[in-house]
Amino acid sequence: MTLRTALNDFKRTRDRRHQFPGEFRSTTGTFSGLDSRLVHVDSDGSLRDYSYPLCGLTGIDRSRFGIDTGSTTWFDADADQRYRGDAGVVETIHDCGDWAVVQTDCTIEQAHVTRFELRGDAPADVSLRAFVDFAPDGRDGQQSLLMHGNTVEAYHRSEHDFVGVSTELDAVQGQIPERFPELVDDDPVSFPRATGERRYEDTTLTGGVLLSAPFVDGGVTLTTLLTDADDTDRDTALSTIDRLVSDHYTSETLLEAGQAQRRWSVPAETPNRESVVADLRVLSLLSAANGARIAAPDFDPYYVTSGGYGYTWFRDDAEISAFLLEADGTFDLGLSPWHQRSAAFYCRTQQPDGSWPHRVWPGDETLAPGWANARLESGSDADYQADQTASVTTFLATYLRTGEPADPECIEATLGRAVESIDDTLADDGLPIACQNAWENMQGRFTHTAATFLHAYAAVARAPVSAALRDHARSQAETVLSALDALWTGDRYALREHDGTIDDRLDSATLALPAACRVAAEAIDLPAATRDRLYTHVETTLDGLERDTGDIRGLIRFEGDDWRRGSQDREKVWTVSTAWGANSAAQLGALLRDADDSRATAAYARSRDLLDEILPGGSLVQSSGYLPEQLFDDGTPDCGTPLGWPHALRLATVAHLTDAEALTAEPLSARE
Repeated sequence: MTLRTALNDFKRTRDRRHQFPGEFRSTTGTFSGLDSRLVHVDSDGSLRDYSYPLCGLTGIDRSRFGIDTGSTTWFDADADQRYRGDAGVVETIHDCGDWAVVQTDCTIEQAHVTRFELRGDAPADVSLRAFVDFAPDGRDGQQSLLMHGNTVEAYHRSEHDFVGVSTELDAVQGQIPERFPELVDDDPVSFPRATGERRYEDTTLTGGVLLSAPFVDGGVTLTTLLTDADDTDRDTALSTIDRLVSDHYTSETLLEAGQAQRRWSVPAETPNRESVVADLRVLSLLSAANGARIAAPDFDPYYVTSGGYGYTWFRDDAEISAFLLEADGTFDLGLSPWHQRSAAFYCRTQQPDGSWPHRVWPGDETLAPGWANARLESGSDADYQADQTASVTTFLATYLRTGEPADPECIEATLGRAVESIDDTLADDGLPIACQNAWENMQGRFTHTAATFLHAYAAVARAPVSAALRDHARSQAETVLSALDALWTGDRYALREHDGTIDDRLDSATLALPAACRVAAEAIDLPAATRDRLYTHVETTLDGLERDTGDIRGLIRFEGDDWRRGSQDREKVWTVSTAWGANSAAQLGALLRDADDSRATAAYARSRDLLDEILPGGSLVQSSGYLPEQLFDDGTPDCGTPLGWPHALRLATVAHLTDAEALTAEPLSARE
């Protein structure tokens, strides 16, 4: 997203109630991109790249499509849109009355192919009109165009982007970007536009181009390609464009290409198959070639209202990895290469002190901008998210025990250093030191952080590592479990202890406790009193955080959460929190069932109840199948969309309930 585009969005949306102006929102439309590029196909068919975090190339900043039948009609209205098949092929149907234009999109490696086909009683002479504005190297200035027959090249320095068509170009016209007076004017600028009076070079020194190409035999294909000139020369790029507009000449061949990209297999008999496929698709969309995942498509690259989302957080990524490991074990999804890539990524990115940094760029694994890198700075560790290191440790230990790692010795060595790092951030009283929380907006000694420490120690205690490391981890797990007593308020575990005071607000992150205690119960003694507390805590937390507005139902993040409320008076519902609630109740059900506790039935029922809101047809699920991070009370989605974490939580919860025979009925052990 360039500054020009951000300013235009600001002008268009600054008075809207449930939109934050100047953002690159993806709350409408659908994504294509199971390879290294991520392309958004909005509900009107327009394209925009969210590829930079994944492959380092910026690509399409804005676009617009239409048809010419003697006059131009632009596709500006919301159209019918869906995924075709299980992969990332998007179909958008533009209604033209007695006829329609069917748009099929598929991202293939660093290319994106868009096929337009006529359906119904279409006129004899129809041409495609396409406005495509590139931002090579992230620039909205110092660009230029080169013409190559049916292909146009836009470049700045390293990045060279191409757009080509399968039929003859009738017209090519460079588009002049907004001038300074237009940038400071109150009114936004619409593209494409007439050039008017201009200097000779103005329509060449730009990244935007307006194309016109006829439909031939009822169709026309448009392909864009992003390249780094150091890796791909011009002749190779042009040859690639020619091949793609020829090889993928119909919607059906595009569907075949998309299906070939799929790196998973969901058996037909899989329960809730639609949601399982949607979750794997989303997590593929968000993944770089090395397996590292962005949290969500980066809707806020200028940090207008957030710190950006197009990075890999080690907490989110490791939690997703663990959920995928669990689901794969239940559904046999063929994800072994995914698990191996994740483990290798974590081993490579561990810091010398055994921790992991706040966040990295997924494409090249370098340190990304962040505000929680205290372990890389001098001074206290308060601005460090210790739960991230614990979450990675849990996945690696679990994978070492249940998977088939290619280099178990490397993982064991990584775990040894990680445990030392966790030890270093565990205070003498058995609770984590003051640090940042999972929501990244507070400091203190959090129940959630303690839960991740307990989970990590218990997972290492069960892993096939040295006896000394297992024994140490077991002892540390006992210490943390006992120390949690200090955060018990009588009916729930507190959000945190801060400066000697207990902050007893309800926090959905504390719902990590049942999963941690379930693993701990396999390594250390878990008193019956702890199970009682967990049951009370989960019930109290779910009851207190649940919101039913009539339009949506789910859990808020924590009491008093004021982030991105806009004009809304109360906290917003979060899909992460809702999915966490469903998963936590399921984990509690398993813990109680294993102890022959009849309360397991109620826990599983609560899990199913929350799960219903995030399954297809639920109040928090978009028509695209995506789970946005947050929603306003009227159901308007907001923030990162789709967000990987709740999709992975949903997948793992469906797998867990399936394995427990509790997805649609009471668990067998609790039946009368």
